[in-house]
Amino acid sequence: MTKIFNLFDFSQKVNYKTEILAGLTVALALIPEAVAFAMIAKLSPLTGLYAAFVMGLVTAILGGRPGMISGATGAVAVVIVGLSITHGPEYVFATVVLAGIIQMLAGIFRLGKLIRLVPNSVIFGFVNGLAIIIFMSQLAQFKTVNDAGEVVWMTGPPMYIFLGLVLITMFIIWGLPKITKVFPASLAAILTIFGIVVFFGIDTKSVGDIASIKGGFPPFHIPEIPLNFETLKLIFPYALIMAGVGLIESLLTLNIIDEITETRGRGNKECIAQGTANMFSGFLSGMGGCAMLGQSLINISSGARARLSGITAAIMLLVFIMFGADLIEKLPMAALTGVMVMVAIGTFEWASLKTFNKMPKSDVIVMVLVTVVTVILHNLALAVLIGVIISALVFAWDNAKRIRARKSIDENGIKHYEIYGPLFFGSVSTFNSKFDILNDPDEVIIDFSESRVVDMSGIEALNKLTERYLKQGKKLHLRHLSRDCRRLLDNAEEIIEVNILEDPTYKVATDRI
Repeated sequence: MTKIFNLFDFSQKVNYKTEILAGLTVALALIPEAVAFAMIAKLSPLTGLYAAFVMGLVTAILGGRPGMISGATGAVAVVIVGLSITHGPEYVFATVVLAGIIQMLAGIFRLGKLIRLVPNSVIFGFVNGLAIIIFMSQLAQFKTVNDAGEVVWMTGPPMYIFLGLVLITMFIIWGLPKITKVFPASLAAILTIFGIVVFFGIDTKSVGDIASIKGGFPPFHIPEIPLNFETLKLIFPYALIMAGVGLIESLLTLNIIDEITETRGRGNKECIAQGTANMFSGFLSGMGGCAMLGQSLINISSGARARLSGITAAIMLLVFIMFGADLIEKLPMAALTGVMVMVAIGTFEWASLKTFNKMPKSDVIVMVLVTVVTVILHNLALAVLIGVIISALVFAWDNAKRIRARKSIDENGIKHYEIYGPLFFGSVSTFNSKFDILNDPDEVIIDFSESRVVDMSGIEALNKLTERYLKQGKKLHLRHLSRDCRRLLDNAEEIIEVNILEDPTYKVATDRI
């Protein structure tokens, strides 16, 4: 029994009341989000709610980050909407299953550590962009349908009432923690607004005005699609993109929660959990999903730190769907909107705005670009990928400029070039410009004790350099090449002719002056 508790991280000290109340808060906040994302994907609302239940439960039990919440997300909805429109939900369910398998393989092969390649500037941009998306998505709640069936902005008393309730919600969430932290502020705000609306009989938009959430237990369902290569060719690109989007968003969320809680999650375990959850989601009529930063922040800010809150959120969501739909559909959307606006405000990295004059310009550009791409395209994976590529190019450019050579001639008339900085594709041009082959003496030594040959472009540069000295009838020595550099040279012989003079076994390279 102890081993089971250890497996689910229940061996740690858990504040059960805090965890359960935090889970209840998250469950209420999940409902409008799951419904909205399902509608974005052109699927039924229950498809999003079932995905939120399955993703939340499985990742809460098996995931690598206690306290993190998963469910149906907008990033996944944007990926699958095209397939949903053209081929229907059955193909979406199959895609979700395949995406889950890909994510599990990523975890098994320990690819979760690749998230370390994402620089802070990209993470700041990702977080800020996501905060803006969360805020902008709440603006839709300030719209209504007129008598002509058109979606228009609220005006007059309905607008004032809705806005007032949102502001009261935000005030409670801001002010209650200053008085007491015994009860989650978000849940207190939702219940308070619900009480105000019921007591005064206020006519305002409710959850039921968006869609009905009434349903049963998620039905097990094997996707009804042709099992052939044509189907695989159709769904694989969607599955691959969905898996990538899901893992990027989940692992970035994991890192952010790590920083907030000052603990460390397990990326590869989270990859396997996300994959398992998506597989179950596809077989249980769900649209799939990934980690949700907004709901995770609600959970963490409510004091939750263990797995129990995530399990509670998932189970309570299912209870609402099966038994409490009539009551939950009466919840004022103003309360849930106020909660999500406060989440957006809390998500935004306001400190990043103060670093504009302190961070390198390249980092500022990357941060702003990732934010803009995230907001405009709603494609978090693409935004992060663009940010990483630009950061890598900036890094390569900076290192390309760092290569330099110290030149000297010893008492024997031999010219020495002491190379500093890495020799790779970006620095080859600068490296070649350091040598004066025509005017150099008959014997030249290039010292790599403070340098490294990093890639095949560097090897080819050495190859061409030795050819040029050979044509002038001059002797060239390469010294102090590191072991990894010599290994590159050995491997290169199978591809190109490596012109290292005097000694084909590169003993010259290991001579010590």
